[in-house]
Amino acid sequence: MQATSRFEATIPTQLHALISDLRWRTQMLDADILEEERKAGISDPKNLAYPMLALNLRARRDNIRMSITVLESRLEKQSTAWSRAA
Repeated sequence: MQATSRFEATIPTQLHALISDLRWRTQMLDADILEEERKAGISDPKNLAYPMLALNLRARRDNIRMSITVLESRLEKQSTAWSRAA
């Protein structure tokens, strides 16, 4: 069994905190998107009059969701590796 440093031991906690923060940010972006759509009266991103800010917020939100997926995958791989080492 390999010895785990304090730094390595805190990685799962840090990843959980980061994922939690990113999820909160996606919720805030969702609210901002809905507000922009409400102001414009348009909720279809394919509509030419759809607000540019809402499009940008959607892109940012989607990028954050991809980051969450990658971090969750990394966390899963680490927990699997640690359970095998134990």
